[in-house]
Amino acid sequence: MKKLSLLLLITVSFLTSCSQFQKLLKSNDNELKYNEAKAYYDKKDYNHAAQLFEDISTYYKGTDRSEDVMYYLAKSYAGQKDFYSAGENFKGYIKSFPRGRYAEESYFMIGYSSYLDSPDARLDQSSTNDAITAFSNFVESYPQSERAKQAYEYLTELKDKLAYKAYLNAKTYYNLGNYLGRNCYASAVITANNALKTYTETKYRDDLTALVMKSKHAQAVESFEEKKADRYRDVIDECYSYINEFPNGKYIKEAQSFLKEAKNYVKEK
Repeated sequence: MKKLSLLLLITVSFLTSCSQFQKLLKSNDNELKYNEAKAYYDKKDYNHAAQLFEDISTYYKGTDRSEDVMYYLAKSYAGQKDFYSAGENFKGYIKSFPRGRYAEESYFMIGYSSYLDSPDARLDQSSTNDAITAFSNFVESYPQSERAKQAYEYLTELKDKLAYKAYLNAKTYYNLGNYLGRNCYASAVITANNALKTYTETKYRDDLTALVMKSKHAQAVESFEEKKADRYRDVIDECYSYINEFPNGKYIKEAQSFLKEAKNYVKEK
């Protein structure tokens, strides 16, 4: 009975609260709505806060209060983890107040919202690219900001994600090999080399460089006899490149083995 009474009390309280909020939402007292929205925000009830800030945003547009309304609306969406809506509203704030009180934070939050919306490397990376653009703009505009160091760290992480995606794509080509008569090894080499040029400092540099080497080796092994010598010479060049850059690399034993094999073949020819 005690549990039932408590459940009933909670239900009644919830329904009363919902009813009061609906009355507030239908009210014409925008000053009251603004104050209540701030109160909800301070209590971290971002859902109710966002609804109220959204509702009064048109009323306060062009007034001194508009800046606060737009800022807290964006923050309320971020509090709900609706990062797409948060980012769009921070962009709206910057468009209206490019030098406003919350401009620095808003520029950062545009990048951070896209960063949090960035999916697994195997999926579409539009949000990742948006975050890179936003953080790059932030550090250019606010190089002395306390957030600049964090922005640079996010930029490194995001670029590594794109480099990893390129590595996965290159590895897919490598695994296809000469599937259906297509030289997918060449596509693996092009994809990996493009990533190495674009993301020079990536933590996946070892993997990408090794994949170029392995793709050229596989291409040489599976070549027609008249092309083998030239392709093994390419393998020798790639092995030396890998060994020189990564003398203690993850793939050093493979590089040494490929180098020995390629040298023996070219010597015999």
